[in-house]
Amino acid sequence: MSITKQPSVISLLARLKRGEISALEVANAYISQVDAHEPQIQAFAWFDAEYVREQAKQLDSYRLRGLPMGPLHGIPVALKDIIDTKAIPTENGTALDSGRVPKKDAAIVEMLRSAGAIIFAKTRTTELAFLTPCETQNPYDATRTPGGSSSGSAAAVAAGMVPIAIGTQTGGSVIRPASFCGVHALKPTFGLISRRGVLLQSPTLDTLGVFAHDLGDLALVLDVLAGYDEQDSATQMAPSPQALKTCQEPAPVTPNFALVEPPGYEKASEEMRAALEELGEVLGEQVFSTTLPKAFDEGIHARETINFAEMAKCYYPYTKRGRDSLSPTLLGAIEKGEEARARDYIAALDWRNILNAGLDELFERCDALIVPSATGEAPAKDSTGDPILNGIWTLCGTPVINLPVFTSSNGLPMGISLVGPAGGDARLLRTARWLEEYLTEQQASEEVA
Repeated sequence: MSITKQPSVISLLARLKRGEISALEVANAYISQVDAHEPQIQAFAWFDAEYVREQAKQLDSYRLRGLPMGPLHGIPVALKDIIDTKAIPTENGTALDSGRVPKKDAAIVEMLRSAGAIIFAKTRTTELAFLTPCETQNPYDATRTPGGSSSGSAAAVAAGMVPIAIGTQTGGSVIRPASFCGVHALKPTFGLISRRGVLLQSPTLDTLGVFAHDLGDLALVLDVLAGYDEQDSATQMAPSPQALKTCQEPAPVTPNFALVEPPGYEKASEEMRAALEELGEVLGEQVFSTTLPKAFDEGIHARETINFAEMAKCYYPYTKRGRDSLSPTLLGAIEKGEEARARDYIAALDWRNILNAGLDELFERCDALIVPSATGEAPAKDSTGDPILNGIWTLCGTPVINLPVFTSSNGLPMGISLVGPAGGDARLLRTARWLEEYLTEQQASEEVA
């Protein structure tokens, strides 16, 4: 299919507020995109066009009556199908939850509704948000994977069927699909967004993330969703990140970057490595190359120990009522978790602080790290791709942004990740915007020359 540039959410909101378009017109525009592309992409686990239209009509009624408009008034948002939605199926990518309809909305669904967003669809995910591929296809090439486990969320945004989608990341399930599908994505600081009402796989690692076509849109949604929730112990009482305001401000000084080879970099394709080297040349004095401390190699194993041990605990109800219905890949991970020693698990929990201490020294010298978002272009759809380059940042709990800046020789997207210090989400978005604008200017200069 042909991928076309989509309007930003911020531009749509401006038109909605001026009354130039209605929420129903916005909804119908995206419904027509679903009609055109969903039969091929298969991004949605649940979609009801009339339900979408009814929400839009209600929002238009609010505006015509002069009632306050929320920060996402009339904007369609799709949700990964492990996020509970009241009266709407949430089946977690497994036959064991077929027909499951929650009685309550997840915390972020409550926030989205309060902000005036339209709950547009539930997006397909891999089995219980792990590695077994689902039906969703990559919008750029039907023979390739869209990535996982937030497969449908990334593909739906890339195909223009929805402007915003929410996913989750425990290893690399937001950043990797964004890279393969050529969209912007943010995995925020761990604990910045409540996970109440979201399927838990690994409470120490699980992080909600956002897919969009524009950095400002990521920032806007982060402002809506960030906040303390007494029912999620990972969240903390803190002021609003003011991500959109910061993202739109000019950088006070020219940012500096560190070009880093993370654990697993040897698996990156030659094309990805060459692209990163070229990026380094373009940035010149604004970037330096460095290596991570040896401890980061150990961190890969620590993340896996935490993930699998907590998965064995969280998914115990599934193994108890339907072990034979689970895939060999998922069962293998659960069994590793069941065999994990308590001392190894407890020791693994220390690695977040150990690794962040090493990162603190790096962030004294730069504003952001530049690393590959995936090993290369999207592989064949019999896998979701290798998460080796993503998991370490999930363990650290640092914010990560995917920028879709590279194209492979096959015409497929390849992304880079910008990694910032924990809690520095707003500044990272501003730094990403500077980099994106700088690269656009450099490309324009080359074309003129």
